[in-house]
Amino acid sequence: MARMRRRGFLLRSSVVLGSGCLVAPNTRAAVAPAVLRKPVAPVVVASANGHAGCVARAFEEIVAGKAVVDAVVSGVTLVEDDPNDHSVGLGGLPNEDGEVELDASVMDGPSGLAGAVASIRRIKNPSRVALAVLRYTDHVLLVGAGANAFAKAHGFPEQELLTPEAREIWLHWRATMSDTDDWLPKTGKDVPENVKQYFGITGTINCCGVDAKGDLGGVTTTSGLAFKLAGRVGDSPIPGAGLFVDNAVGAAGSTGRGEANLVTAGSHTVVEFMRAGKHPKDACLAACRRIAESTRAPRLLRADGRPDFNVSYYAVDKRGRYGGAALYDGGEFAVCDAKGPRKESLVGLFAR
Repeated sequence: MARMRRRGFLLRSSVVLGSGCLVAPNTRAAVAPAVLRKPVAPVVVASANGHAGCVARAFEEIVAGKAVVDAVVSGVTLVEDDPNDHSVGLGGLPNEDGEVELDASVMDGPSGLAGAVASIRRIKNPSRVALAVLRYTDHVLLVGAGANAFAKAHGFPEQELLTPEAREIWLHWRATMSDTDDWLPKTGKDVPENVKQYFGITGTINCCGVDAKGDLGGVTTTSGLAFKLAGRVGDSPIPGAGLFVDNAVGAAGSTGRGEANLVTAGSHTVVEFMRAGKHPKDACLAACRRIAESTRAPRLLRADGRPDFNVSYYAVDKRGRYGGAALYDGGEFAVCDAKGPRKESLVGLFAR
């Protein structure tokens, strides 16, 4: 009887161990199949220029079952296609030579893959080309002529991206940047209203989302710093800088001074702070603080010692929490969830 009881105990123990209910010390317990995870409330976040349709389209497609990375790319395509938005795509502001050079990156949480293009010309949807790099190559980043050749091979049509208004903005900048050259500025109706508001802007759109399963995706697309040196590449097409997605944690992206984001790996920093337990808003704020602490070159500082530029971050975590922050207060970002699309305020590290 003693032997039978012992045998029965061993048999029962083997069944329990096989089910994963008992594990050896310092090993990860398996999740019981019968345990149901609570669905995530899907949400999409974007920079403020994503409010006009971008976040709503991305959210609708996520709810309809589309992969998050496809949905957010579909959302930013609306902005890339808009000639009146001078931050990205068609109508984006050119480099100093009058050429529109575009950058973009995408990251897909479930696969852990990324795709990006930089300094691509005459292709209005770099976000879609970046998605093709992710899906149809074993690379992450294609640049310049190589990016253009890849885009054409996949059927992306070439077109002139410098719209008449963007051209006039560039011509006015070129003619007023110096009083010692031979360029003379135009006057009257040919000059866009409030033209100087575009000088030195860093036009970008970032969009990240999470679906009901907790899967994440993100995209950042840009025409870059207005009137930049030809060939300049900012943070937008660099995974870890202008965009970072970790399907176990969250997704983050940024707009603003790309050089500051590059040297601090800003979006990766946001995700790492979320991994450590911070709310997305607080993670964004912590990344802003790191930029402020890292900016020491006198030409980049105001008289009070603070950065003489702005950077904004937008983030969403695997649980569906979201937030945004910037070096300086007063900014907004776009959100869409079951309540609909709206703008919310960014938290500022400093007051303006």
